Amino acid sequence: MSANKLRQKIGILGGGQLGKMLCQAGSQLGLNISVLEKDYSFPAADVCRQFVCGDINNYDDVYNFGIDKDVITIEIENVNIEALEALEKVGIKVYPQPAILKIIKDKGIQKLFYEGSGFPSAEFTIFKDASSLLSSVTAGDITVPFVQKTRTEGYDGKGVHIVRNKEDLNNLLAGPCIAEQIVDLSKEIAVIVARNQSGDICSFPPVEMQFHSTANLVEYLFCPSDITTEQNEIAASLAIEVAEHMGIIGLLAVEMFIDTNGSILINEVAPRPHTSGHHTIEACITSQYEMHLRAILDLPLGSSKLISPAVMVNLLGEASYSGPVIYEGIESCLDIEGVYPHLYGKKETKPFRKMGHVTILDQNLNTAIEKAKFVQKTLKVISKI
Repeated sequence: MSANKLRQKIGILGGGQLGKMLCQAGSQLGLNISVLEKDYSFPAADVCRQFVCGDINNYDDVYNFGIDKDVITIEIENVNIEALEALEKVGIKVYPQPAILKIIKDKGIQKLFYEGSGFPSAEFTIFKDASSLLSSVTAGDITVPFVQKTRTEGYDGKGVHIVRNKEDLNNLLAGPCIAEQIVDLSKEIAVIVARNQSGDICSFPPVEMQFHSTANLVEYLFCPSDITTEQNEIAASLAIEVAEHMGIIGLLAVEMFIDTNGSILINEVAPRPHTSGHHTIEACITSQYEMHLRAILDLPLGSSKLISPAVMVNLLGEASYSGPVIYEGIESCLDIEGVYPHLYGKKETKPFRKMGHVTILDQNLNTAIEKAKFVQKTLKVISKI
């Protein structure tokens, strides 16, 4: 039976770095993977068996791409859900399921899901637009500081605006949004959960994340995280509960806050491979990418056990550079034991664009952190232009 499962035709919507790494993991199992994306400049085009040019937000492109596949999955939530629903109706397996994508794609609906299901999350209010939010602030119903998040199309720090003072109200984001109470933060962590069609479920060890102050992107990731045994257990249990309550098939990355009282709150989730799992390629017995493919094919999930302490550094385009990419200082980093660069193959760099990541392994986490600081200081993503 497993041999038949391995022969299924898999379609991935999205050809970015996550799609590329899914294809790389799939090649180890000899999987038949196709990718739909706009053009061949996307990272996955270099490694997938079949690359189809098309718009993942266009109904016809998505439906025509998926109609001859056995399983469809995603590497980004911003896809045409109506086409996925139509494919599901004619018997194509779509994971994550379109109904779950609808919940997650809209941050307002996502927050209502946590509230209605009894999951801990920061207090929030939903607004139809920035003008309504501003009126609520003026009336005293919403007080500064708070976090404004657009309800849709927000990812990698986009669609998030932190209002720390009255001047920040001049730069509110347009469109439907939520205003969320700022959590008095101690740490930000994440737990990735995998669940297959048979209902088997497992979680990866929690990771601690540190964010870039300007780009609002993950800058460092540490595993194991510096949290108590009790917090570790609560975080893993909470992530599994959310995945089971949703009934998701595939991966679910659950980002969480730990406040200064030690309480754990859900921030938001992603129904796919996630930045917080990049390190699993080298640091865990089964990577998040292979785990996602195992889950959507209903194969045994494998072990998520940590092999070695790890630090992950995101490689972002330097602020003052745009143009053909140059990786300055990479040879010095390759000379260090336990350093594993992953360059995504994007031809053009832009300020704060995700261009790659580096995983650093060492049996001593503090030593790995020191190596990671050297990598971040040395490896620069620049351009001649």
